[in-house]
Amino acid sequence: MGSAGSGRSVPRLVIAAPSSGSGKTTVATGLMAALSARGFAVSPHKVGPDYIDPGYHALATGRAGRNLDAYLCGAELVAPLFAHGARGCDIAVVEGVMGLFDGAAGEGELASTAQVAKLLRAPVVLVVDASAQARSVAALVHGFVSWDPEVRVGGVILNKVASDRHEELLREALDSVGVPVMGVLRRAAQVETPSRHLGLVPVAERSGVAVEAVSAMAAQVDGGCDLSALVSLARSAGPLAGAAWDAGEALVSSPPPPLPSPTLGFARAGGPPDGLGGTPDGHPVVAVAGGAAFTFSYAEHAELLAAAGARVVTFDPLRDEELPEGTSGVVIGGGFPEVYASELSANEALRKRIAELAARGAPVAAECAGLLYLCRELDGMPMCGVLDASARMSERLTLGYRDAVAVGDSVLAPAGTRMRGHEFHRTVVEPGAGSSPAWGLRTPERRVEGFVEGGVHASYLHTHWASAPGVARRFVERCRTS
Repeated sequence: MGSAGSGRSVPRLVIAAPSSGSGKTTVATGLMAALSARGFAVSPHKVGPDYIDPGYHALATGRAGRNLDAYLCGAELVAPLFAHGARGCDIAVVEGVMGLFDGAAGEGELASTAQVAKLLRAPVVLVVDASAQARSVAALVHGFVSWDPEVRVGGVILNKVASDRHEELLREALDSVGVPVMGVLRRAAQVETPSRHLGLVPVAERSGVAVEAVSAMAAQVDGGCDLSALVSLARSAGPLAGAAWDAGEALVSSPPPPLPSPTLGFARAGGPPDGLGGTPDGHPVVAVAGGAAFTFSYAEHAELLAAAGARVVTFDPLRDEELPEGTSGVVIGGGFPEVYASELSANEALRKRIAELAARGAPVAAECAGLLYLCRELDGMPMCGVLDASARMSERLTLGYRDAVAVGDSVLAPAGTRMRGHEFHRTVVEPGAGSSPAWGLRTPERRVEGFVEGGVHASYLHTHWASAPGVARRFVERCRTS
């Protein structure tokens, strides 16, 4: 075990694959858990906007899973955000996204695992689904090794190997490539994680089953991989230049623009509801939705809110009938409210409380699942009724990165603010935008979407506030003045 570092020099590996479905999550999560069991402090990371895999990573390591997304945050923030998450750790494991060289559509290597590996100066371990090949595996691995000389593929893990004879054929073929085989995993049903319409089922929904799945992944990786070789490869990563990201410093370097004026429709309507409105120490309480229905959030959001002076408190809309005491503002991120629509609807007391808070002009920021929860109804079941809109499940998957511009002033951003975001849903909200939309999307049809009403900002777009820290300060300042 190495000594814990500042994050810039922490040993690290990127777990990648030729394509989706090759076994990256099994290997990455299993490796994190296996190393943790051996006493390593493991820093877990995920390339791209995915919220679900980091939940499994957190379960495996006991640390917050953090995303590294060069599209949402910019390439310049990948290494600082990594170093921030890896502070005090012995080793970091980064799970890739899609195939090694796949990134944002039409943007070259942008947001690909390969780009992140280069930005982190990290060696790559290629996980290959070998279930339907033998000698051809050498040609596949050779192609990935030689495609981009700046990406260092330091090892291969063969997944879904059928037998000892199959393993022997694969190893013989790979001898000519010059990349060591660092693991061989047999097919194992117990490590399969259940999926549904948007991918894996989140950890928060699986509880004990998720723990068993992670334990099975750890056992498979521990038994089939050379952990010592993987740790040695991780230690070959070069040190990173520059300082680790810090929420407080990010806010200082990105001061917020002025809050919207009352003439723009953000005037206070009376005082805050009884029992709400902040704490005696002057730190406004920001209630952040959590629990099984709202599992999608970036760890940096809460850190930025806290650095801006808020006291961040989590609440569960499935169980809590009241908002946290002193709530001045609410943040409702992504998740699967459509799966829990009946339970969310049944919690009428909390729905009413959120509607009252919004009606009095308090700031409410909602993304995707949060947008659905604020609607009048979801699949025919009553929701908060903050927005005069109806939401329902759809057969069509909406997925992809978006370039967005704020159409008007809101509690998050002034008009004209440009941000990048990500859409990922199988639901439809009708109408798709209010009279004051949240965002204009730079798509071919130049569509607008979302709602800005009073202190409410609700949209399908997931954004990463580390790319625009002033968003958090602006939100907290509005909490103080509501």
